[in-house]
Amino acid sequence: MMMSFTDLQEKRRSIYVLGDNVSQTPEELFELVKSAVKHAPTAFNNQTVRTVVLFGEKKDQLWDITADRLKSEVPTEAAYQNTLEKLNSFKAGVATVLFYSDTDVVKTFEENIPLYSENFYDWSEQGHGIAEYATWLAVTEAGLGANIQHYNPLIDEPVAKAFDIPAHWRLRAQLNIGSIEEPASIKEYMTDDDRFKLVK
Repeated sequence: MMMSFTDLQEKRRSIYVLGDNVSQTPEELFELVKSAVKHAPTAFNNQTVRTVVLFGEKKDQLWDITADRLKSEVPTEAAYQNTLEKLNSFKAGVATVLFYSDTDVVKTFEENIPLYSENFYDWSEQGHGIAEYATWLAVTEAGLGANIQHYNPLIDEPVAKAFDIPAHWRLRAQLNIGSIEEPASIKEYMTDDDRFKLVK
């Protein structure tokens, strides 16, 4: 039975213990990501979101690059070992999706529609949030788990070099996908009165 949208939202969680026990092929997961991003709305239909989907050794290479980069940032060896443990948990999944923003497109809209020029960067970021969430929901619907990370901008340069990323693509997030090996912890919510207001 297909889940309702609300059920799907409730099921989507940050899964940190991922595995590679998935039935989907890399091609099928790639198509899932493509569809989710393609149909996610963007301001003026400017379609600024770009993705790179990494599998296998390329996925592992991403997290090795991140580990090397963080070596100089983490204050102690013990803290670095904890960092490596976290990065290795991302490797355990089946794929990592790199979300990029095409800054050339943003710039073009800023120049061509000057009345709203100050808004296009913010709107691009909103488009990213929607695309990332749509992808996460699609992954959830497929029975898989995911978590999202933001090691940008620390890793931008070496990742761009490793995977031949255009200079005008700006890294915004990394979504790790895999089988759910352990469920998410219980999620706590703040009171509705602090978040929502009904006006009629």
